[in-house]
Amino acid sequence: MKFLINKPHLIFLLAIPIIMLIGILSDDAVLDINVHDTYYIIAYLHLATLISILFGIIGIGYWFMLKANRNLSKRLNLIHIALTFGGILLIWILAQLFRESIMEYNFNNNLTSAIYLIALIATFGQIIYPINIISGIIKKRNKTSG
Repeated sequence: MKFLINKPHLIFLLAIPIIMLIGILSDDAVLDINVHDTYYIIAYLHLATLISILFGIIGIGYWFMLKANRNLSKRLNLIHIALTFGGILLIWILAQLFRESIMEYNFNNNLTSAIYLIALIATFGQIIYPINIISGIIKKRNKTSG
């Protein structure tokens, strides 16, 4: 665990092939999001590609900060990793609990609300990444200029 907090780029860069493999193996499966009377349909392969690009940018940013010898907050690293991967894992687990029966719409509505809430928290958790990068740049400048 300490290794991943000190080198967070590894978990993001190693997750890319796994995510792309899941996207490729999902065949023609799609994610459909219903917002009022509008359906947004996204193929899992396209979603996997988007997530892989984002993880690549995040991983390269963390790697660049490590190579530039900038100090990042270990606590912010841990929070960012936990919200990102924990959020994805919780959403996946909750998505498996959907019930197909017509009589279970109340359960599915509550489950959908929980998934949206977790996705919102995980998305807002991505704000921690630029805060950590900027604070790492500023901390290093303050140490060298004084």
